[in-house]
Amino acid sequence: MTEQQPLPPKSFDPTTFREKPVSFVRRSGRMTPSQERAWADHAEKYVLDIAHGPAATSVADGETGDPEQIFGRTAPLIVEVGSGQGHAILHASQTRPDTNFLAIEVFRAGLARTIIRAEVAGVENLRLAEVNAPELLEKYLPAGSVDEIWVFFPDPWKKARHHKRRLVNDDFARVARRALRPGGVLRLATDWENYAEHMRQVLDAAEGFERDFSGEWAERFDGRILTAFEEKGIDKDRRIRDLTYRRGTATSAMTATIEETP
Repeated sequence: MTEQQPLPPKSFDPTTFREKPVSFVRRSGRMTPSQERAWADHAEKYVLDIAHGPAATSVADGETGDPEQIFGRTAPLIVEVGSGQGHAILHASQTRPDTNFLAIEVFRAGLARTIIRAEVAGVENLRLAEVNAPELLEKYLPAGSVDEIWVFFPDPWKKARHHKRRLVNDDFARVARRALRPGGVLRLATDWENYAEHMRQVLDAAEGFERDFSGEWAERFDGRILTAFEEKGIDKDRRIRDLTYRRGTATSAMTATIEETP
């Protein structure tokens, strides 16, 4: 019997790995033929051409974008982090034509579904980004350029050992503060109470943010369309928790430093 040769060691390129864990696991899911057609025909119109760094959804160093040039006008800007199939942001963009909307999502199939619906609705004030959201908020958009950031039903990463992957943490609060204009709003919602408590703890302690609600939780944001996902959580008797925080308008040395950081 021929002696089996050991397998060669796997190559490891450290430049393709991030220093910080991300809030998603990106699998190469297969798109439907209609999604592939929508992407081929309309991605250039909707999806921002953002150069990636070594990791697949990273933002390359030095890559920046000007909202006024992106949308061809000056208008309030709302950014949704983790837009899924686009239900919330599509509804908002249709009902608020005077506002610009940017949806950030790492799963291309979800972006393709959003494109299909946007084309049917004839939406003109919506753009999409296929990148890691914290990097876009920190590197790509100018400081103080966003009026609202929406984080609706992010992955709760239920197991304790996975909590480090949760999107909303101290670092996310920092980059959200940088992107928001003074007085800008961060809106969050989740159907996972443990995550809601975690988000509230993080934002209560975050410098530059103040509660924009009284009591334990914020009222449900009436600008968020009721989706099948939210209804599913309600059907399972999970309480939907909303949180709303406003970036403080007071000028401080720390705030000035953040705004000047490229």
